[in-house]
Amino acid sequence: MHTIQINHITKRYDDQLALDNVSLEIKPGEIFGLLGPNGAGKTTLIHILCGLIPMDNGEVTIGGISVKKDPETIKNRIGFVPQEIVLFDNLSVNDNLDYFGRLYGLRGAHLKERIAEALKIAVLSDRRKSKVKKLSGGMKRRLNLACAIMHQPDILVLDEPTLGVDPQSRHHILESVRQMNADRRMTVVYTSHYMEEVEALCDRLMILDLGRELVSGTKTQILRTITNESTMRIGSEAIPPEMAALMSEIKGVKRVNIQGDLLEIFFGDNCEEQIMHELLKSKVRIKTITMEEPNLETVFLSITGKALRD
Repeated sequence: MHTIQINHITKRYDDQLALDNVSLEIKPGEIFGLLGPNGAGKTTLIHILCGLIPMDNGEVTIGGISVKKDPETIKNRIGFVPQEIVLFDNLSVNDNLDYFGRLYGLRGAHLKERIAEALKIAVLSDRRKSKVKKLSGGMKRRLNLACAIMHQPDILVLDEPTLGVDPQSRHHILESVRQMNADRRMTVVYTSHYMEEVEALCDRLMILDLGRELVSGTKTQILRTITNESTMRIGSEAIPPEMAALMSEIKGVKRVNIQGDLLEIFFGDNCEEQIMHELLKSKVRIKTITMEEPNLETVFLSITGKALRD
């Protein structure tokens, strides 16, 4: 298992700054997310990590080995799933897996064993003889993933692996990544502009925009850098005006609004139970209760003033 160290990476394309002094550490066996809109610098960063493009300044090491000095050793440790479908359309599913396996030196019985396992992971065993051009977009995405894991890499790097796929294939790809991480403690680097994928999958994450790190840490740590505020909305046939003052007296409640038949309570940590107790004691006839927690979209909007997918 190898720690990934990315130190002060800068990258320019002509006069455009793609990465601006980005640093992070990815621990062995974790799923690390790079979240940001298109053009944030996510793809540039992972291309540098995989040794596919040079950096202008900085250093990347994996298990203490420099990507600059020994890129071939690094590439053998990484399985890379690019945004683009990198398959041979006129070859069968099986032949594509055979080709990528041979690139990594697999032969004979070991190669056949790895093909069978990759087909199982991609749920394509019954399509092994089909030509790639006959597959759906979701199947191609799953095969793209299968080709990247033929050599059983220690590190799996995925760049927007669910882009444009159907919900069933999206779910399968996410579950496959989660399972490989759990079974083999494979380190995963996962880029996406889909907030819900990163929230569901990743142990820690970094939010990037315009080549800069905005914030990094666990989901909880990131959310708490912006707010620890939750919102409870209570719908009722009639809310007495005095409820605002009553709820405001509860320790941890920050503000209260009454709008017609809707009571909104904005509060911090550890007072939800007291709020519910006071509501029930007041005998307000509750029709609906909804809770709204802060999320990564909230964080991004707060930091940048724009939505994550703008």
